[in-house]
Amino acid sequence: MFKNLFRPALAAGIALATVTGAGAFAPAAAQAQKVAVVNLPAVVVNSSAYKTAQTQRQTTYAAQLQQAETRRQALQAQLDPLVSAFNTARSAANADQAALQQQAQQIQQVQQQGQNELNQILAPVAMSQAYVEEQINDTIGTAVENAAKAQGVTLILSPDTVLFAENSHNMNEAVLAQLNTLLPSAQLVPPAGWLPRELRDQQEAAAAQAAAAPAAAPVSGR
Repeated sequence: MFKNLFRPALAAGIALATVTGAGAFAPAAAQAQKVAVVNLPAVVVNSSAYKTAQTQRQTTYAAQLQQAETRRQALQAQLDPLVSAFNTARSAANADQAALQQQAQQIQQVQQQGQNELNQILAPVAMSQAYVEEQINDTIGTAVENAAKAQGVTLILSPDTVLFAENSHNMNEAVLAQLNTLLPSAQLVPPAGWLPRELRDQQEAAAAQAAAAPAAAPVSGR
């Protein structure tokens, strides 16, 4: 249900705010430094809202984090002898392949069940991270636009589309300053019933599809 959050893909879904002009691609515009590069993931993880939330989460969700660590250690203690026995059996001469397959399946089942348990324990932590992400994502577009207007930038690119750029084209600090001004801190704990935007969109799409479906025809009796 929950994906890894705030990794290299954490800025997915954030629309780059661009202010385009008629001369945006002209050489004179480039010389005037109207083109800039912004690394959105780097801006996000260096923002005050993100870093503060990361620190606060360790305290607010200390119980869940400790419970997950205790369970992880217990699972590891359960897995270690199984893995050791499997490796010993596998290295034996004329190893029983059917028995090895059963051992491997048992190890995989324990691992999967353990991961499911950990995900359930850490679900509130993941929801908090998603909630903070969404608040930043909802704000960063405005931060980019404000920074672009302040510096007279007419086109903003992401680093993966740029082969070379001088430091003068790097606008990370300008966007970071705008983001910190607009969102100095984020709410850490989501309200009751809150869901990440992806799940809300799925629910809305399902509801719209159900509403658009034709009603079942009544069954007439004889």
